[in-house]
Amino acid sequence: GELEWVHKQIPYKFFMPVHGSHFRLKMHAELAKNLGCPPENIVVPDNGSIIELRDKGTTIVKLPEKAPSDDMVVEGLTIGDIPDVVIRDRKMLAADGIFVIIALVNTRNGRLKKSPDIIARGFVYLRESQALLSEARNIIKRSIEKATVGSNPVNFDFAKNAVTEEVSRFLFQRTAKKPIVIPVILGV
Repeated sequence: GELEWVHKQIPYKFFMPVHGSHFRLKMHAELAKNLGCPPENIVVPDNGSIIELRDKGTTIVKLPEKAPSDDMVVEGLTIGDIPDVVIRDRKMLAADGIFVIIALVNTRNGRLKKSPDIIARGFVYLRESQALLSEARNIIKRSIEKATVGSNPVNFDFAKNAVTEEVSRFLFQRTAKKPIVIPVILGV
């Protein structure tokens, strides 16, 4: 075929296939061997292989050392060392979305000042999920007030953990999704 034609058009001393799957690289190397290239002058590289020409270009060697060839993650101005937790969170956001709860708590009596606001992204289509959101608001109200009413001072960390657990459980039962639940509880 065309690769054989290219081999016959270009004189070369060494051969190293560089494009395609490893299986295809080996097939291309086999073609070069069948067309007369000595096996010691053929190198099939792996990802990260370091290939050297030695002895003033008379020999080719595949070194045992490897150059870094892992996947590189780019985030803004950062390249490479992105913490695993960031990657995990991004996968969760992509798969199940985010559910943010914003609630104002009266610090004197522990009751909500108004119905909690909900911001959902990548989770459910809000216009078609009003019943779900209404039920979620009731669970949020009960959960927060159960954790805050009668406590002086209000333990906001306890309330956040309680509402996160309750809402996560409810959303999973109703939708089979596990969005990242972020409660923002403010004392007023």
